[in-house]
Amino acid sequence: MKLASLKKGRDGQLVVVSDDLAWYAEAGHIAPTMQYALDNWADIAPHLEALATDLAHDVIPKHRFHERVADAPLPRAYQWADGSAYVNHVALVRQARGAEMPDSFWHDPLMYQGGSDEFLGPRDPIKLADEAWGCDFEAEIVVVTDDVPQGVSASDALKHIKLVGLVNDVSLRNLIPAEIGKGFGFVQSKPASALSPVFVTPEKLGEYWQNGKLHRALLVDYNGSHFGRAVASDDCTFDFGVLIAHLAKTRNLGAGSIIGSGTVSNRGADGGPGKPVSEGGLGYSCIAEIRMVEKIQMGEMKTAFMTHGDIIRIEVQDDAGHSIFGAIEQQVVTV
Repeated sequence: MKLASLKKGRDGQLVVVSDDLAWYAEAGHIAPTMQYALDNWADIAPHLEALATDLAHDVIPKHRFHERVADAPLPRAYQWADGSAYVNHVALVRQARGAEMPDSFWHDPLMYQGGSDEFLGPRDPIKLADEAWGCDFEAEIVVVTDDVPQGVSASDALKHIKLVGLVNDVSLRNLIPAEIGKGFGFVQSKPASALSPVFVTPEKLGEYWQNGKLHRALLVDYNGSHFGRAVASDDCTFDFGVLIAHLAKTRNLGAGSIIGSGTVSNRGADGGPGKPVSEGGLGYSCIAEIRMVEKIQMGEMKTAFMTHGDIIRIEVQDDAGHSIFGAIEQQVVTV
């Protein structure tokens, strides 16, 4: 089952979307919003599945689904926590600045609490007041849970994943060092993130979803050129079960909690830093990573951060080349 929200009010209007993302059926008579559905998932999900079946069989009224007018599936959420499942990404950052990486990073996930009061739609622009802030995209996988009990095990946590999607976790890199230096986390350096047009149930993903990981390449195009083709299941140190269990160690998680994977990152074929797509590698899912590789290999960072007019596109496709979640495509604009 594929679900989306059309722009309506603060929380959107829930719709069921066809597998090919071409059509939608209104779901307001079942659940007015995505959050309502998640709050009552056990009761609501079977009715939404039936609606999806009716849509597939063309026996109910349907409307054209346009990604450009879709809102974020959850325009606001009770919780947004972003992990760092790809320790390769963290290792490169620390190597570039000559810092040792604690061994704990390989068995104790990094995670930060992000702002969840606003998520951007998949075509909403990135509003950047000052290019000097160092605007960067971060292409990631996200999951959405129902209610998760405190102390849940990693294996049981997987049962609480109800939806899977994509996020562009926008970062203002040049604001991060000062905030981290205060020892209290991100605030100004993490503006609103954008979600994919559609969220998909793990069951619908089939073999692409195994053991809490998405087994597909994350396609990242920057200003029309291939920038990243990293495989989300490769070099993934922590699956989503581990991330959810980490977050729920000391507290319950409310239905509608969104958990991110962190920047998807693959090692090179030789085990070292990955190469750009233009050089036969799998590329990168954020600008910061290619800058770190440049620093390690050439002694200086050459690739600039985003400027006004730049366009980022993030997508995942099936074996036939069809989009699974729809595409996040955003342009950086002035405020």
